[in-house]
Amino acid sequence: MTTDTGLSDAQEDAGMKYVRRLVGSGELALRITPGHNGEFYLEVRDDEFVPLVDTLATRKCVLIGLFCAEGFSENARFSLFSVFEKKSVVLIVIRHTSGRAISIAGTFPAASWFERECRDGFGLEFPDAFDTRRLFLHENYPAGFHPLEKSFRNGTIQTSQPVDAADEYPFRPVHGEGVYQVPVGPVHAGIIEPGHFRFSVIGETIFNLEIRMFYKHRGIEKLAEGRTPQECVAVSEAVSGDESVANATGFCLAVEKIAQVTAPDRAWYLRTILLEMERICSHLGDQAGMLIDVAFPLGAGQFSVLREDIFRMNAFLTGSRFMRGMVEVGGITKDLRKEQLTELGWFIARFRKRYRVGLKIVLSTTSVLDRFATTGSIRRGLLRPLNITGPAARASGGKVDVRTDHPYGIYHSFPPENTTLHDGDVLSRFTVKASEIMDSLELIEQMLEAIPDGPVKTEVPSRDGYTLSLVESARGQNICWVWIRNGRIERYKVRTASFCNWQAIEHAVQGNIVPDFPVINKSLNLSYAGTDL
Repeated sequence: MTTDTGLSDAQEDAGMKYVRRLVGSGELALRITPGHNGEFYLEVRDDEFVPLVDTLATRKCVLIGLFCAEGFSENARFSLFSVFEKKSVVLIVIRHTSGRAISIAGTFPAASWFERECRDGFGLEFPDAFDTRRLFLHENYPAGFHPLEKSFRNGTIQTSQPVDAADEYPFRPVHGEGVYQVPVGPVHAGIIEPGHFRFSVIGETIFNLEIRMFYKHRGIEKLAEGRTPQECVAVSEAVSGDESVANATGFCLAVEKIAQVTAPDRAWYLRTILLEMERICSHLGDQAGMLIDVAFPLGAGQFSVLREDIFRMNAFLTGSRFMRGMVEVGGITKDLRKEQLTELGWFIARFRKRYRVGLKIVLSTTSVLDRFATTGSIRRGLLRPLNITGPAARASGGKVDVRTDHPYGIYHSFPPENTTLHDGDVLSRFTVKASEIMDSLELIEQMLEAIPDGPVKTEVPSRDGYTLSLVESARGQNICWVWIRNGRIERYKVRTASFCNWQAIEHAVQGNIVPDFPVINKSLNLSYAGTDL
């Protein structure tokens, strides 16, 4: 029997037992309740929170999210949700506050950006935090402005121009003999979104890097408020253009779990084919960019042409190069004809041969291997504290993949064969992405052979509630928390893998030279838009 959590009774019982062991015996364990999508919730008081956090840290849980909602509890204005993961179990710890909260960034470093995000969005203060600077609201935003408060209505705001020197963003000072700074951005030479990189350099060697994002805050989460779930699918697609399918799938999955419905099997087969096509597109763009950055246009051209062919196939299948407008609540918007799927199968077979040719050219070129190897290494010890996921983590010894850890849709029947390497450098990330492209091609072929006939959408009743969903985008773990009240979106929180993975680049560049930064950056392929919501 399957419960409304999406798990079988046996799975839910096993999950409850495991999460209770994580929390420890006593009253807290008895207060844990299951969510709609296999996650578990636990409300705690402040005096219970700190010991619990210490316990979860001791048991090597990972903080994968921390966000705020207003009006969730009748007893306090704000509620903070700390999302912890251990193996295949997700525990969401809820604490209520009226404006001040205890920081956990000292125990879980990934919390620092999350807490600063809550501060900017809701005005929450974390007095004991080690970093209380602004995050997505730059200094030209007016004081006291917090756009995620319910009292704020979308509209034009008056920004401060110019900003007084005393109010400028305080970058971390780096001192020492011979240390000088190299500022890069936020305006770049190419067609690229804005981001600032402040290098502290000794000679040619990078001693420290501090990044600053959030130059194009769009108010995505605010835009979702008050809309129907169907209206918000397009909002979720706009989080990050090359993750349109992944983020739409995460949002729709959450809404479907709240409504206690499951999209038809054929819809999930088609969704998953699109998800893997999106993964291939992203990885090909990364590989082409990495080769351009080491002056190897012969190899870059191979992958750029293949990527364009994938885009054209996407348009042939869906009418959109980024496959927008296909995923909807309850399934997909339109079925794919038999002849389209047949053409896709032929395309995949031809594509694989051409990709292998390009890969052979690159991996037999010693000048490329020399630039990639040992460059931009990410230590495995950083993965858990910063919640680094995706190919960046799997190239550094990590094994986290939502498709296998929390299989959604049909991934329990088609688990990916993940490649894990351990050097953590640019070459490892290039190799992992090559392996994932080959694996995605294999998965698509398997699904084309097994896809069932049947409907591609089901009716989704309007139902209130909240739940968390996780999906594996090309960059790694994306999470989405949806709260529906009175049939409309009360809170839509999305966190892409880039939000966490950006912090890895500050460590990856240390000990390298500034000219190697572009290839290190491209090997991680972090999304500006997916970070600056």
